[in-house]
Amino acid sequence: MSVFASLVERLADLLQPLFATTATAAAIVLFTMLVRLAVHPLSRAAARGQKARTRIAPQLAALRKKHAKNPERLKKAMLELHAKEKVSPFAGILPSLLQAPAFFLMYHLFSGDRMAGHTLFAAPLGDHWADALAHGGVFGPAGRVYLVLFALVTAVAVFTYRRTKRQLAAQPLDLGQPTPGAGAISKVMPLLSFATLITVAVVPLAAALYVVTSTTWSAVERAFLFREEKESTGGKGKPASRKKASGAVATRA
Repeated sequence: MSVFASLVERLADLLQPLFATTATAAAIVLFTMLVRLAVHPLSRAAARGQKARTRIAPQLAALRKKHAKNPERLKKAMLELHAKEKVSPFAGILPSLLQAPAFFLMYHLFSGDRMAGHTLFAAPLGDHWADALAHGGVFGPAGRVYLVLFALVTAVAVFTYRRTKRQLAAQPLDLGQPTPGAGAISKVMPLLSFATLITVAVVPLAAALYVVTSTTWSAVERAFLFREEKESTGGKGKPASRKKASGAVATRA
């Protein structure tokens, strides 16, 4: 933890000529981005695993339907399918878990007392939104800083909400099988993107900066990693090559 703190302090010193009193806040944002960049290979691996599971999901659903009354045969058939398609049942899960310790350490670094005495404009990095409300209200000097953060978080949450809704519509959690709670989870899952608003409101401002930066990075990163999936289907679920070929036939006709 002290190593991370020292790195943030050194970054703040380097950024001092550019950002003056907000150098520590800028260092938090930059440090978060550098860590997210360092773990990006794990994010790519997780995305590949998710795509692989999505690709074989219809076949898994068919196996569940075919062997619904024979759990042992179903288990064997699913293992055979994963081996045939060269997809691990845990593809994408392990890379996501490996990222967790870094995010956990950063959150605790920025939610501690190490950021006391530093500010982001008029808002102390060690204070909470409640402190800003108590000293000037919603539109006070510190309150306005939080309003900007809330606006950014809301924009990212709306983007993530819409994207999650589209993904769930394209691949329901129940995969056509009666799965208890799948419908409720599908309704609640997109709304989780708005939980960041609550986090920003209750944690110290330094931690809020980390959360906002990391959440924004995640939204942009996932849009980038999964853009290939949209491009390969022509954006409408039809393979781009097939669309191109059908267009060529129509032209010749």
